[in-house]
Amino acid sequence: MDIYILALLVLIINIPFGYWRANVQRFSFQFILAIHIPVLLIILFRFLSAVGFEFTTLFYTVPVFFLGQYAGSKIYSFRKENGLQPLTSCLVMDIIRVEDK
Repeated sequence: MDIYILALLVLIINIPFGYWRANVQRFSFQFILAIHIPVLLIILFRFLSAVGFEFTTLFYTVPVFFLGQYAGSKIYSFRKENGLQPLTSCLVMDIIRVEDK
């Protein structure tokens, strides 16, 4: 697996988790889970790919991790400010429910 594909996966995985993190109380158990579950998934992807744990790969994956978390929280804020209901902690279900109406 190429480092750029891994970075793209990290970004895509972190968007829903950033959305979840934006909907829970700061430093709660769910907040911590929303940050650390994607880390475990990224470690799994690194084991399954040929990228490994080289120091130079951190320059690609760490910023993209935070970008995905930030993008997810901004999507939540946008939906909340524009009154797009329902707002839960699950981005996928919120999008499906809005499209059904």
